[in-house]
Amino acid sequence: MTTKTILTRRALGGLAAGLLATPALGAPAAAAWPDRPVRMVVPFGAGGAIDTLARVFGQRFQEFANGQSLVIENRSGAGGLVAGAYVTQQPPDGYTLMMADIGANAIGKELNPRIGYDPMTGFTPIMQGAKLNATLMANPKVKEQTVAEIIARAKAEPDYYTYASAGVGNGSHLFMALLERQAGISMVHVPYRSGSEAVTAVMRGDAQFVFPTLSSGLQMVRGGQIRAVAMGGPATDMLPGVPAIADTLPGFDVAIWYAFAAPPGMDPALADRINAVLNQIAALPEVRKAVAESQAGVVVGGTRKEFADFLKAEYDRWTPVIREGGIRVE
Repeated sequence: MTTKTILTRRALGGLAAGLLATPALGAPAAAAWPDRPVRMVVPFGAGGAIDTLARVFGQRFQEFANGQSLVIENRSGAGGLVAGAYVTQQPPDGYTLMMADIGANAIGKELNPRIGYDPMTGFTPIMQGAKLNATLMANPKVKEQTVAEIIARAKAEPDYYTYASAGVGNGSHLFMALLERQAGISMVHVPYRSGSEAVTAVMRGDAQFVFPTLSSGLQMVRGGQIRAVAMGGPATDMLPGVPAIADTLPGFDVAIWYAFAAPPGMDPALADRINAVLNQIAALPEVRKAVAESQAGVVVGGTRKEFADFLKAEYDRWTPVIREGGIRVE
């Protein structure tokens, strides 16, 4: 199902960086981009974290993009792989972009070898967008209070615990799979259709744990309906007193990330121009504040090469977790 929303408002203009591409537009043609509205394909439905981030950037896009608007197009399905397959087939002319995520743009072929494209070669990386804090949360009735206590219980009684996720291969699934792998434990995975359903399941007691973005469970934590056990990344002032998992499992560091990509084979000058526009929007204090307040996240930005290197590192990091865990999206 496809929905479109035309976003207009203000934004700023250009930075730069270099990477990937083939055809040759040249700097003058790239500087003229865009001369009509640009489409941003979002791989999930309206209202979610990635869609919200796209709209935050879209609201300021027009200022920096020759007065042209950003059209948000939601193409959901198969954990983002439907949108990913679609974007890989579009012309690399700068008028189709994609909000990238770990599934469609990094590890999708590991999750489903039949998807028909390789995320490592199927896109032109443009820019990292934002990282969102992830938090290990528990039903308040779980007696074990710390990560160390949870690991000890899980080692003593394999598959004693059940955890919910927003779907097979979703970040909330992979984070728990990494925790199991690094701690040498085994739990029972119960996938749901969304992050909100997974959080609700743990609140009800249908599962003991969930590993969502901080923003999706923060109000329930503050209301006492669910308990924050530990942070997937560094401790944060938003949850005073909640430690990092890395305090117990050194090196453990996870976060949900979203970024910007384009179809493969884009001219470097054009890709640089798009990167510059998005970086200028990313630098706006209002944009950074909006992402922090609405999603408990941080805007990243940066060069195209930095994003390409990050994608490769994510692929290398998660591939053994997926293969050893037998994780597949059908």
